Amino acid sequence: MHGFADWLAGTGFSRTIQSVSWVIPSLQSIHILMIGVVFVSVLMIALRVLGRMRADQPFEAVWRRFAPWMWTGLLVMAGTGLLLITAEPVREFTALSFWLKMLLLALGVTGTALYGRGLRSQARVATGQFSGGAKAASVLLIVLWLAVIFLGRAIAYDKEVWASFSLHA
Repeated sequence: MHGFADWLAGTGFSRTIQSVSWVIPSLQSIHILMIGVVFVSVLMIALRVLGRMRADQPFEAVWRRFAPWMWTGLLVMAGTGLLLITAEPVREFTALSFWLKMLLLALGVTGTALYGRGLRSQARVATGQFSGGAKAASVLLIVLWLAVIFLGRAIAYDKEVWASFSLHA
């Protein structure tokens, strides 16, 4: 993977991104804002399932309000993330935090999609109350997305966070 990262870092596109001083900070800012949008959207949906927020509204209405923000945030986050990987591939590919984040991100996106589909069908037949399993899934998704946020931040401090487990050569 290190060879690929070195090659990618040497491409003209990567060097262009690296050489313009405002590009990486701008991409990082947008990326961080989008994870905030995604997290708050998931949080509002999960809190509705837990009966803590918007309990007076049908689940479907809460889903329709926050799901577009969540999915749009994920798309923008994916775009900025790919550009950040292209800009600093060695830093990303040699960070254990990066790989753990990617794993949890895949689980988070898949889990959130399945969660939403299952809850929307359950909400149509239910009175607005959700099963214990749905509530547990809500808490799990909140923790999962918080872990994605933490790991994203930990990339910059990978050696310090993981010590001997770090992938840095």
